[in-house]
Amino acid sequence: MISAQSHPTSAAIVHDRPVVRLEMKVADAARGYVDGGWWPQSTDPATEFSQLCVAVQPWVGAVSRVSYHLGTWGVAPRKIPVDGRVVRLEGFTTMQPQTVVVVGTDSRRVSLLVVPPGTPETAGSAQLRSAAGFYSIASVDSILKATQRD
Repeated sequence: MISAQSHPTSAAIVHDRPVVRLEMKVADAARGYVDGGWWPQSTDPATEFSQLCVAVQPWVGAVSRVSYHLGTWGVAPRKIPVDGRVVRLEGFTTMQPQTVVVVGTDSRRVSLLVVPPGTPETAGSAQLRSAAGFYSIASVDSILKATQRD
């Protein structure tokens, strides 16, 4: 586990918050479909997105919005409070189901593969590593299929 740094490659933010399972590509990694992977504990958007917003601040700064696939998550409010700020939640049916896009107030953004909650540990860890891999340019579907273990 590491604490937030200027640009860590993975995050397990401990402080007084729950652990966030997040792995990000380093700045000079190959650009692909995603900038990293996130493994939420549930499909509750208010809880999970607020934790994600805090965890991705080293990459995007203060978060202004989170875009997600409507069919993947539970009912979400339009806005959530995060560290004294208001973050807009935007659900779309046109987004790839296992992704979220997080945008900072200065328009920096990251696209993340979302490892489904309840994924077995071995497969979930492999999906996070693959999404954040230095040379990874694989699609979300390819990453999820290649790392399934049942």
